[in-house]
Amino acid sequence: MILLDNVTKRFGPKILFENVFMQFDPGKRYGLVGANGAGKSTLIKMLGGAEDTDTGSIEIPQACRLGVLKQNHFEYDKERILDAVLMGNKALWEAMHEKEILLAGDITDEIGLRLGELEGVIAEEDGYMAESEAAELLEGLGILAATHADTMSSLPAGYKLRVLIAQVLFGKPDVLLLDEPTNHLDLDSIRWLEKFLIDEYKGTLVVISHDRHFLNAVCTHVADVDYQTITEYTGNYQDFIEQKYENKQRAEAQNAAAKKKIVELQGFVQRFGAHASKSSQAQSRLKQIDKLKGEMQGRGGKRSSLVRPFIRFDFEKPSGRDVLRMEDVYKSFELEKGGDRRIFDGISLSLARGDKLAVIGPNGIGKSTLLKLMVGAYSDLDADTKKDVVSPGAGEIRWGHDVSVGYFAQDHHEALGHASKGVTAFEWLYQWDQNAPQEHIRSIMGRLLFAGEAALKPVEALSGGEAARLLMCKLLLQKHNVLVLDEPTNHLDIESIEGLLDGLKGFKGTIVVVSHDRHFVGDLCTRVVELKQGTSKNGEPCSLVDDFSGSYEEFLDKAGRDYMRK
Repeated sequence: MILLDNVTKRFGPKILFENVFMQFDPGKRYGLVGANGAGKSTLIKMLGGAEDTDTGSIEIPQACRLGVLKQNHFEYDKERILDAVLMGNKALWEAMHEKEILLAGDITDEIGLRLGELEGVIAEEDGYMAESEAAELLEGLGILAATHADTMSSLPAGYKLRVLIAQVLFGKPDVLLLDEPTNHLDLDSIRWLEKFLIDEYKGTLVVISHDRHFLNAVCTHVADVDYQTITEYTGNYQDFIEQKYENKQRAEAQNAAAKKKIVELQGFVQRFGAHASKSSQAQSRLKQIDKLKGEMQGRGGKRSSLVRPFIRFDFEKPSGRDVLRMEDVYKSFELEKGGDRRIFDGISLSLARGDKLAVIGPNGIGKSTLLKLMVGAYSDLDADTKKDVVSPGAGEIRWGHDVSVGYFAQDHHEALGHASKGVTAFEWLYQWDQNAPQEHIRSIMGRLLFAGEAALKPVEALSGGEAARLLMCKLLLQKHNVLVLDEPTNHLDIESIEGLLDGLKGFKGTIVVVSHDRHFVGDLCTRVVELKQGTSKNGEPCSLVDDFSGSYEEFLDKAGRDYMRK
């Protein structure tokens, strides 16, 4: 059991939690929900020991083994994929590593004794089955056995996350702390993770996720971070929504009745307060007014942190009718062990002004690669022709007349840049248009929920959702007429997703988006490009493009292949 005892936590002048009492019980699976910036990730860090409370304490039994999903996807880049998973059991990994070093040297009596001790640790931690267990976890998360000896640096960011999930699960923790584990996972991997957490994991789970389906499938309880406290609800996410709505409606009705009663009482006091014969009755009613106001304060005096941002994308001038042409484009990646992996083998694609295009397909098929090719992330711009040359003889990517492209990258911290350390959110945004009035910058940030002191928060301290909203601020500031968005809903809370969707539906320009959110894609997109596995002209595996003119629901009716979360 984990106990929060009178915990208070502030970030600058902002109070995240105040005098919170709560316990996380063994065997229960808690979904941690709340608005971006409400303090969910901060709470996970406090539970994991990476962040201190301001006042109060968090009590965790000494023998309790904690497992925390790492957020730095590049931390293990030099390690073998399998070794990164084995590191999830620290005692086992250190024993195996020390044993390997000792066996490489001369064996003395002293070293022999030490090797015996290490063998005991390895046996106690079930080390002789460790590699097969780690491999099973990796394969369940979609990482093929043939790649397990490769280094982590060979994996795309989404697959690094899978390895880190396998790592934390391999440690067999008593308490499992997961911050957005389903980001970058395909449907098969999410279903595998759901089944593992429900059927195999018997400890305490605390998970942050904006995937409603995942929370409904996994959670037995919801811990709602709002009103500067944490409120526990029994049931899954849908149960929580219904209970919170009912509580809110009840509180609003009670407050409306209390306000009406206060007006009546104040009227009596004003009429008879000065009369000696009525003074005791007036004093009694004043006490009633104070009591009613106190009850109203308790039912909703603090403001909810769940607020929908106002997002409206504008541009200075429209693009030409022909927005983009990709002609006979090839793309390969060099492999560490030699050779290369062909992603695209002469694909062609065009965009017209006003298209709202969804790029869909299974994970690893090349969706992010296609978007990066579009925005020139892999190529140099030819100074004379202004064309993106992918590589000699490998086709061309040509943007149309008056096109201005805004790109939202899947890796938020990479998009924010390493040079952002020590820079506030306001300073980071201001650098992109230093001719803009500061009031204009502040206005954009306010609409994206960076009002007041929130705009002065250091970039490196932003939560995942706050980082996403800051990148959205940049797109609003620069007024592009083409938006290329790679998983824009990752890390956003539900209100922010709806605000983004409203803004994109009202956008008069061109949109290309990759997303696993079916509601988002289904409500927004008017055209679908499916990437699917095929073969190149030389018989090698590669990704093929299937272009469908119509909504995602129409695509499903025709093709029947669903890549989205409902």
